[in-house]
Amino acid sequence: MSAEDLRTAMVEGIVERHQAQGLVLDADIQRALLTAPRHVFAEGDADVKTSYEDIAIITKRDEEHGINTSSVSAPWLQAVMLGQAGLKAGDRVMEIGSGGYNAALIRELVGPTGSVTTVDIDPDITARAERCLATAGYDDVEVVCADAEFPLEGGRTFDAIIVTAGAWDVPPAWTRQLADDGRLIVPIRVKGMTRSWLLERRDGILVSTGHVACGFVPVFGAGRHVGTGIPLKEEPRVGLWLDERDTVEAGELGGVLDQPRVETWTGVTIGAKVAFSDQDLWLATDPGFALVTCSQEAIDQGVVALPWQFGTPAFVDGPNITYRPKPRKLDDGRFEFGAFAHGPRAEETSQRLADQIAAWDAAGRPAPRLSIYPANTPDTDLTDGYVLDKRHSRLVISWPSAR
Repeated sequence: MSAEDLRTAMVEGIVERHQAQGLVLDADIQRALLTAPRHVFAEGDADVKTSYEDIAIITKRDEEHGINTSSVSAPWLQAVMLGQAGLKAGDRVMEIGSGGYNAALIRELVGPTGSVTTVDIDPDITARAERCLATAGYDDVEVVCADAEFPLEGGRTFDAIIVTAGAWDVPPAWTRQLADDGRLIVPIRVKGMTRSWLLERRDGILVSTGHVACGFVPVFGAGRHVGTGIPLKEEPRVGLWLDERDTVEAGELGGVLDQPRVETWTGVTIGAKVAFSDQDLWLATDPGFALVTCSQEAIDQGVVALPWQFGTPAFVDGPNITYRPKPRKLDDGRFEFGAFAHGPRAEETSQRLADQIAAWDAAGRPAPRLSIYPANTPDTDLTDGYVLDKRHSRLVISWPSAR
């Protein structure tokens, strides 16, 4: 198949994925995806066929630490975030986290009367982006090597700022560079879980009007934040991940997974292929929240009954841990949520998690709203909700649609 045919097949798949989620892929975004040559931006990291699969393509790795530092994001996610941005001809857009391909898509959307500035802290990445953009014919995209934690020179403002790296906080520079009616689209890590939030200004603060679950390589530079890993079992590997300033007494948890497991099933169910990532954020507002991670061997050997390796909601209470296992399939095809616990008070802690899942269900399975205030905002000026203090901002998670 030609590159054009592969692009067409890729877009058809993205359209179908949107439809399955009750979304509509904007016609202009479809056109951009059909036009920009994604294989050019893969540049040796994937062949032409693989370049048009709906997956992220890793373009740079930190071999010393074993982490990915740059990628061409999965096109379905780029399409969703561009849909969040609502770009139109003539818009001025800054992209933070450069790979080149997304900047090309933005350029297709804003047209010759708009402007695209893509910024990255890594000179290897900006050099690659500049080279690939020129090869693909997008030589009017501005590529800047800088730490986007700080504002660009010249007091410039943008109609949209799209962040394509996992951010732990929202620095003041992003708000200052946003036009009065601008949109900030940023994947923010909250308690270790990343959501791409569409944020708009309202009365001097940023308020979300939508979000989608996602994953990105982390922000580097001054805005970098490293969480804390706590081992629970060495072989096969199981651990906890804390991404805020929470603390857990690791010594109390020694051997906790070797204790008998208590299983509680909630009676709360979900249909097949129905997303429930909002439940994760509901649980994250409970004291003692952490994410439990593991190796695939730990799942295969039944040490933990997790749905995947990379972070499942859990509560820690002294020497006790409870987590949400992989939902069990019922005879009617639906899936039931549960709570599995270990420790001297396993029944109590298992029921605590089960009760929170039931409360989420009773509240109408609401969608969260994120409000972002300056770090010096007093408590009395915050909206009601769960407050999370970052370096530069205070985040408030609220549930306005809860009944």
